[in-house]
Amino acid sequence: MLIIETPPTLRQTVKQWRQEHKRIALIPTMGNLHEGHMTLIDAGRARADKVVVSVFVNPLQFDRPEDLAAYPRTLQEDCEQLTRRGVDMVFAPATAVIYPDGLDSQTFVDVPRFANILEGESRPGHFRGVATIVSKLFNLVQPDVACFGEKDFQQLALIRQLVRDMSYDIDIIGVPTVRAADGLALSSRNGYLSAEERRLAPQLNELLTRLVAQLGAGERHIDGLLAAAAEQLLQAGLTPDTLVIRDAETLLPLTVDSRRAVVLFTAWLGKARLIDNAQVELIS
Repeated sequence: MLIIETPPTLRQTVKQWRQEHKRIALIPTMGNLHEGHMTLIDAGRARADKVVVSVFVNPLQFDRPEDLAAYPRTLQEDCEQLTRRGVDMVFAPATAVIYPDGLDSQTFVDVPRFANILEGESRPGHFRGVATIVSKLFNLVQPDVACFGEKDFQQLALIRQLVRDMSYDIDIIGVPTVRAADGLALSSRNGYLSAEERRLAPQLNELLTRLVAQLGAGERHIDGLLAAAAEQLLQAGLTPDTLVIRDAETLLPLTVDSRRAVVLFTAWLGKARLIDNAQVELIS
């Protein structure tokens, strides 16, 4: 497995692969890898000849400096996992390589349709940072396909819009959320949970599953459903943050024309902000 730290070396390798008519898949990550990331890699491998995994903790998408400082950096362990998974290249640049002129003078990419609502409203600048780094990675790697997890539902919607708006010739693959045996969505954030918090955490998905069943059965009293969900989370020991039900295509409130809904939950448990979602087809 190649471990590359600079764009010129990356481009040289990609150019060689292109001359060999190889299809390339990109899996962008911030490291601290778990089985959810491995599933993204498998999805890329099924669709391409070469798999590139980027490992870069992107400062532009952190709205709190303390979160950036505390984010786990586990490159050696990550590379060991990626080698076992058969990845062809790891791109692991330093921050100064990606942003050589500093963050204040960096050109930004913005996707206004999705960047300033829901998660974007509570985390100003986060999705601008995501769109900017993903655009840079797309330009550097020039992949045929890129894989992203459905757990970060709004991020996936934003990236699909970015690809359409910027005319990137890249297939964006959404990969279903990978869960632990008790239903908790796998996330690097789970490492912040104490043993007791980890025991409580699956209740987020249990509540999400019940809410989806109610929607699927025809319940449409959205405000009542969400108020009850917030109360149940509090009783379970979690602090609700964002609880919304939206049109899965637009992320806007449901209308009579909505055919598929997405339930988006975020909740605090100790130091961890847990994210989960589920989609449901709406009966006519």
